[in-house]
Amino acid sequence: MIKDLPFYLKLPYAIVVTPGEDEEDGWLAEIPDLPGCFTAGDTKEEALEMIEDAKVAWLTHAFAKGYPIPEPQWALHSSK
Repeated sequence: MIKDLPFYLKLPYAIVVTPGEDEEDGWLAEIPDLPGCFTAGDTKEEALEMIEDAKVAWLTHAFAKGYPIPEPQWALHSSK
């Protein structure tokens, strides 16, 4: 199996969405398996949309630089 950029883009990374401390803070979305891959939005839906762009940017950068790219941990555990 070739582990190219499209391979990583298709993996089912878990997304964690949490509300800010105050209503004005909006929502934070992150992909814990990709350190530093996070974004924020005014609404939960907006944060979920924006995390997809953040994931593409994170994976594209890591792949271009030759950095190791972790696969989703929950998917590895659930396949056992």
